[in-house]
Amino acid sequence: MGRLTVYEKRTCATCRRLAALLEERGVDFERVEYHVEPLSEQKLRELMRKARMSPREALRRKEPLYKELGLGEREVSDDELYRLMAKHPQLLERPVVERGDRAVLARPVERVLELLD
Repeated sequence: MGRLTVYEKRTCATCRRLAALLEERGVDFERVEYHVEPLSEQKLRELMRKARMSPREALRRKEPLYKELGLGEREVSDDELYRLMAKHPQLLERPVVERGDRAVLARPVERVLELLD
């Protein structure tokens, strides 16, 4: 099935809860701090495809930049959203967890359990 990869921001409370849940269950996982190592457009597309989500569904709406860019007020193509998320990692909701050919946006953190079966 493959190793679990968690795309996170270490200071995020939800990300810390997810790490605690995985550690509690003895699950080995790799952490990628995508604010430090930004994800490429290609990787973002792959994660959204695996999660069966559109990039719009993965936008962090509470992020000040979301409002600044007017992303809630205008039509934005998926291509533009991927470009923006690659350029501004803070626009991607977190944590995203990937395993093999599947991924989930782990909000709430228990969603990760879908990948552990």
